[in-house]
Amino acid sequence: MDDTNNKERIDQIVARQLSVSRKTSNDLIKAGQVRVNKKVITKPSIKVRLTDKLAISKSAIELPEIIEIDLPVIYEDDNVVVINKPIGVLTHSKGAYNNEPTVATWLETKAPVMKGNRAGIVHRLDRATSGVMILAKNPDTLSFLQKQFSQRRTKKSYKAIVEGELSQTEAIIDMPIERNPKRPQTFRVGVNGKSATTQYKVIEQKAGYSLVELKPVTGRTHQLRVHMRQIGHPIVGDNLYGGKQADRLYLHAESLEITLPGGNRQIFRADTPKEFKEFMK
Repeated sequence: MDDTNNKERIDQIVARQLSVSRKTSNDLIKAGQVRVNKKVITKPSIKVRLTDKLAISKSAIELPEIIEIDLPVIYEDDNVVVINKPIGVLTHSKGAYNNEPTVATWLETKAPVMKGNRAGIVHRLDRATSGVMILAKNPDTLSFLQKQFSQRRTKKSYKAIVEGELSQTEAIIDMPIERNPKRPQTFRVGVNGKSATTQYKVIEQKAGYSLVELKPVTGRTHQLRVHMRQIGHPIVGDNLYGGKQADRLYLHAESLEITLPGGNRQIFRADTPKEFKEFMK
């Protein structure tokens, strides 16, 4: 029987041969893990003949499927979903295929139209940081919300426990931040960096520690962590920036004020985790 004209989508073939979901198959193809007739294929929708020679990289075959996770939802409508991100969960994978579940992979189960490892991600929270995150369920909403962040029309408030008792109960930290060339995974205050501004207010001080409210005016990577270390009060549990070792990074995104599609301005909150109160005891 001549099957040269019988074609099938490459993502269907990969899913069947590896016994994984179509989503995982799509991710592998987009990551360049699949070849057809020795040519790398990156579009899952491409159809191939049954006689074509299919090759899947060994590393891809050995990867387990991305497991599904459940994230606490604060608010949801047709355009957005707001979550209270737990510590330990990545916002999105970086570049190549990664089988670790992330906020982005969770969102795709609720909004299949948002595909890709960063699709629907409006803003990031570090893996070690918990708290409020808003996600977009369609491309128009993503653009609408991201514009508010870039134009600084959102208001964010964090709670943190830092080492030491601050001499000023309220202040503004205005120090530029740049990548640290000696430790590229970290950042530092530097004259060649991008402008960065953080407002802080002391809530409670006890036994050499301070519970503070942090309000970033700008949104630089690791901004709050870098700024607090720079003024001599690193965040407790911050292994990257010299904080006292602890059971977690004591940084929590407590509230986010933003305008939703349709013009409704809302404030979303995630209560400060109980371990913050227990630590300050």
